[in-house]
Amino acid sequence: MSRGKQVVSKLVPILESGDRLTRTEFERRYRLLPEVKKAELVEGVVYIASPVRTKNHAEPHANIILWLGTYKVATPGVMLGDKATVRLDLD
Repeated sequence: MSRGKQVVSKLVPILESGDRLTRTEFERRYRLLPEVKKAELVEGVVYIASPVRTKNHAEPHANIILWLGTYKVATPGVMLGDKATVRLDLD
């Protein structure tokens, strides 16, 4: 059975915005659903981002990264990262 782009399984429930999960269960499901690209767990609540549009988001984002990358290359000691996984605390 299919639900959007996520495969529904009796063994691996899908992630949906609004689900209340522990960090362990969230990470288990997230690892088993590689088609889910952007999901967050904030104080036990799952948030899944909508796909982004090229003109309104992806292109401006790329331009900002290019600008910041140019600054990074010209400025010793500056670090630049994008789309990293962040754990703020155990919850």
